[in-house]
Amino acid sequence: MKIGISMRNYGYNGGAWRHPDIPVGSGMDYGYYRSIARTAERGMLDMLFLADSVSMPLGSQGRDPSTLRFEPLTLLSALSSDTRHIGLVATVSTTFQAPFHIARMFASLDHLSGGRAGWNVVTSHREDEQQNFGGDPILPKDQRYDRAEEAVSVVRKLWSSWDADALVRDKASGLYYDPAKVGRINHAGPYFSSAGPLNVPRPPQGHPLIIQAGASERGQDLAAQTADVVYAAATELACGKAFYHSLKSRMPRFGRHADDLKIMPGILPVVGSTMAEAEAKYRQMQDLIDPAMGVARLTNTFGDVSAFDLDAPFPAELERRGDNSSRIALMVNLAKERGFTLRQLYQHALIASNHHVVVGTPAMIVDVMEHWFAEDAADGFNIVPAFTPLTLGDFVDLVRPELLRRGLVRDRYRGATLRENMDLSPIQEFAE
Repeated sequence: MKIGISMRNYGYNGGAWRHPDIPVGSGMDYGYYRSIARTAERGMLDMLFLADSVSMPLGSQGRDPSTLRFEPLTLLSALSSDTRHIGLVATVSTTFQAPFHIARMFASLDHLSGGRAGWNVVTSHREDEQQNFGGDPILPKDQRYDRAEEAVSVVRKLWSSWDADALVRDKASGLYYDPAKVGRINHAGPYFSSAGPLNVPRPPQGHPLIIQAGASERGQDLAAQTADVVYAAATELACGKAFYHSLKSRMPRFGRHADDLKIMPGILPVVGSTMAEAEAKYRQMQDLIDPAMGVARLTNTFGDVSAFDLDAPFPAELERRGDNSSRIALMVNLAKERGFTLRQLYQHALIASNHHVVVGTPAMIVDVMEHWFAEDAADGFNIVPAFTPLTLGDFVDLVRPELLRRGLVRDRYRGATLRENMDLSPIQEFAE
């Protein structure tokens, strides 16, 4: 079972910064992130993930510090020198970045970390992000995926523009690299042109990992074709199994085996020595959510909700709003399946970003994880801690020993690179 952690300044709970045991200024303190990374590495987690966006939404009325973000490649590059084994994964959007720049950044991180880099591919769709880059309006969804497919292809070509043995470094002859083993890619497509080669030698992993999170039909096709890891969002076992089967069944069309891709649903564990203690922790999580922030979250998703009673059943009218994204559909389905009111929905969304919340003792949490793993709903999990480092520490110190006792996780890092530790095949050459 593969285990990662998604790192968001104070944690995934929307009111995490208000927790009495979390220092208020830690979200912009490098030492805080270093302690999180080292705790995750002590627990032998496979990877550390930094999500990202490139705008500063003001709709939360100054109540949401999670909108303040370090540039992720900068932070991960610093963390690469303070860790030794854990994978370092960051989001970079194909909507705003050129493939050469993406390829160069992640090749650099892979070298700096000794082969531990991963790129989370996203297709940004928010106009407030686009406004920070000027130019034309955001492309329609299908065109965004066309652009993303081309971007991934160009990045992979650039990573392969250096042969593995191209660096000679022969002082006697004066030859530093063999020019016959470094070549142009001469890509010219609908969205990008790039001559190459990359001006960073071939990454230690060959290719840093490609990670994605799209759940739409186009998103699944892109993942089946190119991804090494998919971060999934599923709150029920049946949904997790359906997504797992849907995505893995597409892979033979692209000449890939199901084991070439690891699916890791998000999970937020609330751990207590007893069920009563775990439930008390969960109530505290709910109490820390500012109602104004909750309403802002609903408004950002569904539009104006001021006409609705927050404690009444979920309004049918809101089912017809939104942009039909998979994340909005997830929220609507969650509200209907669990009978959530709008208040309960925003509490759930702001505690775990619509991921699976599991409340219980360490054994109970591992029971859920083991069941999903055995039922082919997951190859592992991406931990989304409510409070960092508090709930991460609970997972490492309380849950991981139970996973280890059952033989579900390894007792040590067994490879030098992220690709090896994820049991993924090495990359040879890339050709379309």
